[in-house]
Amino acid sequence: MQIVLLLILTIAAVIFIFGTWRALKMSKKSVALIEKYENDKKNPALIQEIFDALREDFRLNKILQQHNATLDDIKILHRKLMKWGDFRKYNRYVPITSFFNVTTLKYLLEHKNDDAKSLTEKMMNHFHI
Repeated sequence: MQIVLLLILTIAAVIFIFGTWRALKMSKKSVALIEKYENDKKNPALIQEIFDALREDFRLNKILQQHNATLDDIKILHRKLMKWGDFRKYNRYVPITSFFNVTTLKYLLEHKNDDAKSLTEKMMNHFHI
């Protein structure tokens, strides 16, 4: 019985450590893009880098595949978020950070036809901005 409990505890610890590592990796990538494009926000290379980063992460890529999201979808959503959320608070910048979180990316893709203001407000509420 103790071996089974120890095995379960070990598996839970590995899952926790992997999840934390993945979240920190995505956060680091998001902050790097914010820093890189802080003074060049309309650069089309930003959208491509966001899309490539999403495709590299297995959880975010799964969401992209579920919604058949394309580079154009990311471009449209980014444009909508730029309209009302073009400001930075600490390491959060809504038009970039919103794509690197599982729940926010899923929400954005499910509501991609919503107006820009409501999408941006939802993202700002999520990040407590």
